[in-house]
Amino acid sequence: MSSIDKSGTFRLGDRSVKRLGYGAMQLAGPGVFGPPKDRAQAVAVLRAAVAAGVDHIDTSDFYGPHVTNEIIREALHPYPADLTIVTKVGGKRGSDGSWLRADAPDELRSAVHDNLRNLGLDVLDVVNMRFMFDPHHPAEGPVEPQIEVLAELQRQGLIRHIGVSHVTSAQVRAARRIVDVVCVQNHYNLVHRDDDALIDELAAEGIAYVPYFPLGGFSPLQSDTLNALAGRRGVTPMQLALAWLLRRSPNILLIPGTSSLGHLEENLAAAAIELDDATLNELDAIGRA
Repeated sequence: MSSIDKSGTFRLGDRSVKRLGYGAMQLAGPGVFGPPKDRAQAVAVLRAAVAAGVDHIDTSDFYGPHVTNEIIREALHPYPADLTIVTKVGGKRGSDGSWLRADAPDELRSAVHDNLRNLGLDVLDVVNMRFMFDPHHPAEGPVEPQIEVLAELQRQGLIRHIGVSHVTSAQVRAARRIVDVVCVQNHYNLVHRDDDALIDELAAEGIAYVPYFPLGGFSPLQSDTLNALAGRRGVTPMQLALAWLLRRSPNILLIPGTSSLGHLEENLAAAAIELDDATLNELDAIGRA
């Protein structure tokens, strides 16, 4: 058994995927804008991820924009039969690199076709609808208009499955009244735990939860404590944070991103880290600090 297999599997749409995947965001240039400094290295990282057993890649055509999807196509097309590519719509990039809301019906249809074209696909495995009522945290607002557009595209055969991102529990329920939601993608980690109840609700329903920013939002004190605990275990802080997320709930799918082959290897090795109760208690205490 390879280390990534130790992460286990969970259902994503009509497939069972390994719980430790890969996020393509960092393959673009600085600020997720423009081309990478070393495109050949970006291609190599993707190929190494798949060779190591990764079967779930997260991306979006507004990363770059277009850059990460074009690199994914260059590196991996024609795609392995067991590879699930998840993309997202609902945003776009300004000419200055700003992140802008783009969720009008025509914008969503155009975004889906952009993803299809740049990935070289006839149908998208999973499309996450990213809501941007507030750029910094999920905020209540109607999700039905956007979900209806994606449902229409699903009926047309362009999308297999639909997920939601940057959402509240109420918005997840509203979306599920229209479509089968296969995943929720929100900010969550050891110290940013607003979604604790939502994760448990989704687990009971067999719906995947995909956290981003596994080390985002830590205070200096929390970072220092995590660093010290990781040092005692002989692992990196990122590895420990990922291991904690894998232990947190069986429906959590991870998508750590990197443009480094070395960091990719480290991230995937987190699947093999075993956490005893004492270590879990210490990690939970960091979240309460």
